[in-house]
Amino acid sequence: MADDHLWNADLAPTSAAQRNWAWYHYVALWVGMIVAVPAWMLAAGLIEQGMSAAQAALTVLLGNAIVLIPMLLVGHAGARYGIPYAVLIRSSFGTIGARLPALARALVACGWYGIQTWIGGEALLTLFSIAIGVDLRGAPLPVLGIGGGQLAAFLAFWTLQLFFVRKGLTTIRRLETWTAPFKLLVCGALVWWAIDSAGGVGPIFTAPSAFAPGGAKAGQFWSVFWPALTAMIGYWATLALNIPDFTRFARSQRDQMIGQTIGLPPMMGLIALASVITTSATVVIHGEAIWDPVKLSGTFAGPVVLLALVVISIDTISCNIAANLVSSAYDISSLAPRRISYRTGGTITALLCIVMMPWKLLETSGGYIFVWLAGYSALLGPIAGILIADYWLVRGTRLDVDALYRADGPYAYRGGWNPAALIAFAAGALPNLPGFLATAFPHRFGGIGTPWTAIYDWAWFIGLGIALILYTLMMRGSVSRD
Repeated sequence: MADDHLWNADLAPTSAAQRNWAWYHYVALWVGMIVAVPAWMLAAGLIEQGMSAAQAALTVLLGNAIVLIPMLLVGHAGARYGIPYAVLIRSSFGTIGARLPALARALVACGWYGIQTWIGGEALLTLFSIAIGVDLRGAPLPVLGIGGGQLAAFLAFWTLQLFFVRKGLTTIRRLETWTAPFKLLVCGALVWWAIDSAGGVGPIFTAPSAFAPGGAKAGQFWSVFWPALTAMIGYWATLALNIPDFTRFARSQRDQMIGQTIGLPPMMGLIALASVITTSATVVIHGEAIWDPVKLSGTFAGPVVLLALVVISIDTISCNIAANLVSSAYDISSLAPRRISYRTGGTITALLCIVMMPWKLLETSGGYIFVWLAGYSALLGPIAGILIADYWLVRGTRLDVDALYRADGPYAYRGGWNPAALIAFAAGALPNLPGFLATAFPHRFGGIGTPWTAIYDWAWFIGLGIALILYTLMMRGSVSRD
């Protein structure tokens, strides 16, 4: 019988009636999450860091082809057993220990939820500023560092999203399905504008990278490429953990695998291509790389700006809730299922995102890519390694689902904690800590040596690899696969 401090209706395995997501629902879900401002900023930010259009697009595409592998491996458990990430992680970390990786994933999701809310608020503010012809940002406020108008727009968009927070996953799936085709059309329109305004594709793709001989960063390509690739993987390293939150609704393994394979790398490749074409065109048109599409929309004239900003706002709502709020709501609910429902977890997420002041994460493209994205990939990579090792290598995809909801079952380990998972997680995460400190706080930790910063360039790979191997070695033979 399930213990009430490990179970509630939202965390329970999905029923046969609930498993009605076909492959095209997953394609639409990914289109909805990918065609978003933060994804646009990935390739655009690489242009600003000095890459050429081709280099930036290929870096994004390669990173997402790599992250698809753990996405499918971890998603298999959700489709097979109908359980969310917060429950699946109990098999490796223990019934109580699972709260640690659930909390880590939830905090990252809160950060992302705040980033998306900030972007949506900025779109609204730009829309109203252009409509009335007055800059509504206001003077910077103490501590916050943003204007009063920016804060008001952020809170307004935050409030707008609460409607969808209360509606649940069915509304999210419908919103993504309805808006996905329209988003692709708008991206196509932006690319057409960029090519037409820049005088063709030639000026865009012939622009050399800053790493070419004679460029401002000549000879530095690889020192930027490897951490950039890690950051591209880190962008969806979040969903690589909590993808069971969505695959638990799949009609079959085939549906979730085909849907994700079609939806993730190709769509990320297309959005990267659209982004680099448009951002490269801004160099030709405006003399600088404008990596923020909200800022770019503000340079348009007439009804075009209205359409662009309305689309950005709708897109941000659908992407934010699907990619960020769902996982955090489940994970926070798992901390105290008896007291916290999915909807309550979503409300807590919305409150935490304000405290995290997300606008500071987007101050520079370097901070966004190399500190935020690469930084949390160092934290989530080891968790992905442990999940994959436990489910595929140690247990051979066999789980006792009922025991995942019992405090006295095989997943209790030692007082609800699995020491092997804790050791593997620490071993995977700690080697990346010095490099993260040197990157995030160069003035204080700039003396940290090159070996540590080189390790951080591979943060997700190193964390996942160490944790996967160590956990497998410690757990082999201790679990029956019969």
